[in-house]
Amino acid sequence: MSTGEKPRVVIVGAGPAGIRAAETLVAAGLTPLVIDEGERAGGQIYRRPPQGFERPPEVLYGSEAAKAVALHQTFEALAAAGRLAHHPRSSVVAIAQGRLQVLDGAGSRWVAYDRLILATGAMDRIMPVPGWENAGVYGLGAMQIALKAQGAALGRRIVLAGSGPLLTLLAVQLLKAGGQVAAVLDTAPMRQQLRGFSGLLARPLFAFRGLMMRQRLGGLYHAGVRLDRIETDERGPVAMLWRDAAGRSQRTACDTVGLGWHLRAETRLADLAGCDFVYDEIWRQWLPKADAVGRASPDVYLAGDGLRILGADGAEVAGRLAAAACLQDLGLPAPDIHADRRRLVRLSHFARGVAKAFPWPAEAVAELPGETVVCRCEGVTAAALRETVAFGGGEVNRAKSLGRVGMGRCQGRYCELAATEIIAGSAGRDCVRAAGRLRGQAPVRPAPIASLLQEASEG
Repeated sequence: MSTGEKPRVVIVGAGPAGIRAAETLVAAGLTPLVIDEGERAGGQIYRRPPQGFERPPEVLYGSEAAKAVALHQTFEALAAAGRLAHHPRSSVVAIAQGRLQVLDGAGSRWVAYDRLILATGAMDRIMPVPGWENAGVYGLGAMQIALKAQGAALGRRIVLAGSGPLLTLLAVQLLKAGGQVAAVLDTAPMRQQLRGFSGLLARPLFAFRGLMMRQRLGGLYHAGVRLDRIETDERGPVAMLWRDAAGRSQRTACDTVGLGWHLRAETRLADLAGCDFVYDEIWRQWLPKADAVGRASPDVYLAGDGLRILGADGAEVAGRLAAAACLQDLGLPAPDIHADRRRLVRLSHFARGVAKAFPWPAEAVAELPGETVVCRCEGVTAAALRETVAFGGGEVNRAKSLGRVGMGRCQGRYCELAATEIIAGSAGRDCVRAAGRLRGQAPVRPAPIASLLQEASEG
């Protein structure tokens, strides 16, 4: 950066965190560049339908409609005024030497940055269930995206299974849209949910809304279940086999299954950017290490669910904090952050309550039957994973090299957490942390070989 030239700040992600980060930088006189895989800003939580889609925001986002519309309007106004540069339908697949390799419809190019804000969000956290590798089994997030973006319910008779707020929310949204939900199966026992209640009271209105949605489900909702198997034929699911809280076997006919246990932070780019990681015992996953305002290194900042899983409101706060930290480090005027720091503490307390009330079913994962497919991309079973322990010493990257887990299209995004639990359990380790985490590598997204072989242009 030459003297008198504005620093180039690049934001990856145009969800709540990325939008608020951009807004903060623009207010300080900068013109950030925002790269996002979506066609329109909003992220997954406030995903926007195609142009001309007629369903109103109140139907798409419910009680969060006003927040969603405000974020969309803020971003569009800044982009229309030329106060930020928006690059939609673009994927960052590599980071090296202060540059991002970006793929879009025109090919590959390198984008240099002085400061980088990663607001990469999160995705479904999935526990493998025997039969989940078949067509007709989706993540809860994917089902919600189809509902928001296209007004489509994936399936005619749907079973939703997992745990966390999205499980209840999606069930209510599907019912409201006219979908037929056969059962909502929560692996968290009711007594466990009550243990996290004190944390949930950090946001009483939010907790109350959740209770009201739960009440609307009535007898469809079952807590403390054990998932046995998804029964399938050549067309996909025909039934979910499960056990209720009393241990009684149940069979619910269906043609579609949605699975999800809250969220898994999207951290691949943070890994390539050189961020350190720590294992979070409550969330039972590896998360990037950053200070209280998202500063991960002298030129990299993290915000949103890719750093701490705090939901949409927390992402907005974290986006402002990361941008403020960036401005401070650049020696530019930054907004006062004390109020946002206090908000973040409250939101963190609530998020911990959620994690405690709706835990990842680690014991059930570790005990999965040997024939269960853990890695859908490569067809790796739980038994095959356990066999690697004798040769790999119970470390997940060795299991990857020996058994191909995590080598597929998703690079372990869907299977890593479950694979680590299985490997650690088979190795007799008391702590999953000892099994390690899969190392990130470029490209972090599937990319055409031609685009990687060509000489990338500078952007």
